Amino acid sequence: MKTQKTDLKGIVKNKYGEIAKQSETSCCRSGGCCSDAGYTVFSDNYISLKGYNPDADLGLGCGLPTEFANIKEGDHVLDLGSGAGNDCFVARSLVGETGKVTGLDFTNEMLQKAEENNAKLGYKNVKFFKGDIEEMPFHAEIIDVVISNCVLNLVPDKKKAFSEIFRVLKKRGHFCISDVVLIGKLPESIKNDMAMYAGCVSGAVQKEEYLQIIRDSGFENVQIKKEKQISMPDNIMLKYLSQEELNDFKTTGAGIFSITVVAEKPSGLISNYNYRLEEE
Repeated sequence: MKTQKTDLKGIVKNKYGEIAKQSETSCCRSGGCCSDAGYTVFSDNYISLKGYNPDADLGLGCGLPTEFANIKEGDHVLDLGSGAGNDCFVARSLVGETGKVTGLDFTNEMLQKAEENNAKLGYKNVKFFKGDIEEMPFHAEIIDVVISNCVLNLVPDKKKAFSEIFRVLKKRGHFCISDVVLIGKLPESIKNDMAMYAGCVSGAVQKEEYLQIIRDSGFENVQIKKEKQISMPDNIMLKYLSQEELNDFKTTGAGIFSITVVAEKPSGLISNYNYRLEEE
């Protein structure tokens, strides 16, 4: 299991490192490399959002997590899988000069691109850290709001990821996460393909399982704020299925969905979590 998890993380690192180096948008959005791999077709339009920086938008999201995050001036926001900094810079426009935004990513090339973008913008209260979502390098209970955009579906151990989100949030802190989930069964040929995993599809779990993981992690007031079904282009699906299999799949009612979900950490809990690295 550990070897499999390591392999999956290596695949994600390599693929997203390539995207950062090439400065490509999400390939299904741009119409480019989707002919080779199966990335997301889920990206929402950021152009109208305050703080939007096109240099940081690689089109890798599946929603607008800041839209329902209820971020306030002075908050400390953590963006998981921060990439080139897109959601971090939108969050910075909301927390203002008195707040803080922290981005966490484990891909060196993405971190470099985010740092370059931040240097151009001159923000002193936006910082990027290298780390694993399953074991974040932060103290417990230091974050007001966690956001993430189409990333947790790539994390092999989602229970551990949400446990870590719970750990770093302050009491009464909350998260707003946009992610990919499934309703019904995906064909095995898609579920088992690593390119589709890196493209956010085969790494997704059933919607109800996803929500139950959140509840089991201790969160309350779990709500889906936005949900939309995603239609994968036939030319991509036909790389994994025959035409007959594709036709059958379309009649099953199964589907790939983008959801934006929010939840709160309850108050009155006593944390026994070990601290990680000192926050800078």
